[in-house]
Amino acid sequence: MVAVPLISALNIDYRPLQELLLAGAWREADRLSLQLLCQAAGEGARRRGWLYFSEVSRIPVEDLRTIDALWRAASGDRFGYSVQRQLWLGVNRNWERFWSLIGWKQGYHWTRYPEEFTWDLSAPKGHLPLSNQLRGVRVLEELLTHRAWEELSG
Repeated sequence: MVAVPLISALNIDYRPLQELLLAGAWREADRLSLQLLCQAAGEGARRRGWLYFSEVSRIPVEDLRTIDALWRAASGDRFGYSVQRQLWLGVNRNWERFWSLIGWKQGYHWTRYPEEFTWDLSAPKGHLPLSNQLRGVRVLEELLTHRAWEELSG
């Protein structure tokens, strides 16, 4: 795995996430990623354990990039928010096509959490992390349009 600098504007320790990802503990890493996003988004999100879409912009660029880089490094660029963003932009931000592409929905059938998700590298590209997908499209859209990706996409 490529070495990932564990940078945080909020002094969050990303080593536990790195360890889970290195061990291939994808489901546990997904749950921890959501906790870390909530921690980075502020006290309200941390206490609740989930994000409002309006809180996503509070997540520092450095922290979102670190979480993403850890997922990308551990998965060989198969998983991560920037991977999901690239796929989403590739289908012109069409949610139905995106969900099918990454394996979250087939036809009218939503993939059920957690048993129907694929928790290994055989999953479709962009399948993970889920991090809050059950709370609707607004949170995911905020993650995929976060300012962390501005310099990366040109």
